[in-house]
Amino acid sequence: MAFNHLPAGVHDALAPLSVTPVTHSVPMAKNHRSDRTPTDPASRPAPGVVLDRLASGPSRASRITHTEHLPPRAGRHAVWPDRIRAEVVAAVRAAGIEHPWAHQARAAEHALDGESVVVATGTASGKSLAYLVPVLSALLDGAEAPNGRGATTLYLAPTKALAADQCRSVKELSHPLGHSVRAAVYDGDTPFEEREWIRQYGNYVLTNPDMLHRGILPSHPRWSSFLKSLKYVVIDECHTYRGVFGSHVAQVLRRLRRLCARYGASPVFLLASATAAEPSVAAGRLTGLPVLEVADDASPRGELVFALWEPPLTELHGEKGAPVRRTATAEAADLLTDLTVQGVRSVAFVRSRRGAELISVISQERLAEVDRSLARRVAAYRGGYLPEERRALEHALHSGELLGLAATNALELGIDISGLDAVVIAGYPGTRASLWQQAGRAGRSGQGALAVLVARDDPLDTFLVHHPEALFDQPVESTVLDPDNPYVLAPHLCAAAAELPLTDEDLDLFGPACEGLLPQLEAAKLLRRRTKAWHWTRRERAADLTDIRGEGGRPVQVVETGTGRLLGTVDAGAAHSTVHEGAVHLHQGRTYLVRSLDMNDSVALVEEAAPPYSTVARDTTSISVLETDTEIPWGDGRLCYGSVEVTNQVVSFLRRRLITGEVLGETKLDLPPRTLRTRAVWWTVTEDQLDRARINPEILGGSLHAAEHASIGLLPLFATCDRWDIGGVSTPLHPDTLLPTVFVYDGHPGGAGFAERAFHTARTWLTATRQAIASCECDAGCPSCIQSPKCGNGNDPLHKRGAVRLLTVLLEGAPEEQEAAESVAAGQPTGGPGEPLENRPAHSPPPTGGPEKPLKGRPTSSPPPTGAPGESSEAPPSL
Repeated sequence: MAFNHLPAGVHDALAPLSVTPVTHSVPMAKNHRSDRTPTDPASRPAPGVVLDRLASGPSRASRITHTEHLPPRAGRHAVWPDRIRAEVVAAVRAAGIEHPWAHQARAAEHALDGESVVVATGTASGKSLAYLVPVLSALLDGAEAPNGRGATTLYLAPTKALAADQCRSVKELSHPLGHSVRAAVYDGDTPFEEREWIRQYGNYVLTNPDMLHRGILPSHPRWSSFLKSLKYVVIDECHTYRGVFGSHVAQVLRRLRRLCARYGASPVFLLASATAAEPSVAAGRLTGLPVLEVADDASPRGELVFALWEPPLTELHGEKGAPVRRTATAEAADLLTDLTVQGVRSVAFVRSRRGAELISVISQERLAEVDRSLARRVAAYRGGYLPEERRALEHALHSGELLGLAATNALELGIDISGLDAVVIAGYPGTRASLWQQAGRAGRSGQGALAVLVARDDPLDTFLVHHPEALFDQPVESTVLDPDNPYVLAPHLCAAAAELPLTDEDLDLFGPACEGLLPQLEAAKLLRRRTKAWHWTRRERAADLTDIRGEGGRPVQVVETGTGRLLGTVDAGAAHSTVHEGAVHLHQGRTYLVRSLDMNDSVALVEEAAPPYSTVARDTTSISVLETDTEIPWGDGRLCYGSVEVTNQVVSFLRRRLITGEVLGETKLDLPPRTLRTRAVWWTVTEDQLDRARINPEILGGSLHAAEHASIGLLPLFATCDRWDIGGVSTPLHPDTLLPTVFVYDGHPGGAGFAERAFHTARTWLTATRQAIASCECDAGCPSCIQSPKCGNGNDPLHKRGAVRLLTVLLEGAPEEQEAAESVAAGQPTGGPGEPLENRPAHSPPPTGGPEKPLKGRPTSSPPPTGAPGESSEAPPSL
């Protein structure tokens, strides 16, 4: 594989290597197969020794702000329920597993009893086996039916890679059972010639929610023999189904249940989740059914050493002269390089696709200086690769050919990458659940493991590395999803009506919001009421009305000019900010410049180049209040929650010198605005409060702007979201509130539950925000406290001390009763499975023209900001 060389200066920014291999013996776990581990356990270095080696270079030790030691834990065995077929127990033993862990046996018992159950235990705790054993037993029973398919199972994974990996595991485990278990992957990569065989003969079909939504459910007559025998539905990594994506999947599962009932089946749902708060409640909201939980992890765990790592300040200065820390990308590339030289098998998790590519390139160049053969043993792994590229990388990781991998969260899920010794996490991944999921990728064979969280120059990351109790002494978050969101529900009602006409009896299944939506869908000429049912009226496919991942339309294809070669894809919602004309695009270590972007044809044309800079998009955002659902007094000001309309437009891009981040210039862009109706939390302050905070008009805009940035940065600590899922706007005088106002909104049509969680936890959330700003060691504000990496106004104006004083006065008026709301929100959004959230308004449903149409390109009633001082915005890429 050929790579462009990085420009001069990159090597100077990287710390020198200072490592030597060491050995240390660590005991193996007995429940899991060890024959798949490519490296000899006796040669594995102890995690503490590996960390000492990493910290031994110049100034390295001072970068570790905290080290957490999680001791090893012994496992607790049990026996499989006696109703499990003896052949299945024998197959499990043949795989090297003598006895199940207690949680595996308990989950299997619930499955055999016909009770839906969620297994919410730690990474590598054997969740797959907990559902596979009862499933294989049922398939073996079903194979004795006259048609040979008396029982079937549908397996859902959030990614294609996980489904493919699980298919390999199922085939290995069920090999002694002969042809009784016929497992096959059915997704967009499945050859058409194989699809008919799978529909007719497969009894363990592995797919993803996207294919279920677009391919299987709309074609249910062709799947009738499979659906009428459906006994189990397995939902793997169910904690990933959160926000808008999770809400869509919840409605897809309701459509599946409806069609199963039509064919006489009532499948049991078996869910697997990383450790989560109240997993049964989240699973119930996802499936619409009562779900039992098994959360007592009985598996053994090797020692885990978890280090928090803060990159050092550099001599460079960023926007407004703020001090700049060394990037988490460069620091993670150093660590991955050092680990590879030691022979330590590692994955570096990176937040962005570009970051994964960059870490891979830097590590390969560094390794080539040590040993050219090592450079070939590091690669990047991310979404947007072609299927054959993904499969090749997964195989190389399995075989041990790759020692190091720089990956996005596409590799975070349960793909079996056993044999890893260390995980480097470049930037807090957004939730504690994801953090532990990524950390758990190492040590999967019961070995000791090292995890290192490298902080980005960001308010949340800085807060966490100096407040380790926020990571290690707090439970993981609840999963937030809202199936009653009308922007989610409306297209699924249309899809359900296209599958089978909707009747009054179906309404309970889809939730109470149906009653208000159906007449409006009828008025929009999407559905038509005939006698006792609603019918789909259009010629096009109803399933195409919505993209369940909320990516805003057809992915944009990235095509190389001259050759016409397809390099990969970019989500439509992110295209304006990532593949606009003039943008720098990285793919498989090569650098390209975007020559043109055609959103009508969903194509970005690129050509290979080696620019000494990266590009960052600039945008403007305006917001108008549509409806205030709830408001409470905060002293003289108000804290509000409701529906808003956001208009965003990418207007230019900056060219930044690599490594230093120095701005080389700005180029204007002519792209259309995008409009979003969503949910927001906002707070206002009065003249009296401003006087008490000593905020004069000259610093008002900067104070509000700084508080907005920091609050967005800290919200992921209190809601199951990522900074990139949310946006914000602040203004010294908003036309709807007639007061200085700060908005924080969900970056998804109809909302995703994040703003509501922010409203309920506002007192704790804004207290942490104030503390993060006040405790930062900078003078006037920096990326660690109030500067944002995605500010549409170039982080101008900002006023650090004014933000602290403003938040201090605001919090003085925070009501005591807000604590009750916080305690509710700490568990789950108000409302149980199938119930609407309390205080939800009757949202304005999708207007005439289809559920998604009004969200794209529709003019707003209030114009975009004109750039006046204090009008500021931070928008998510979905806009």
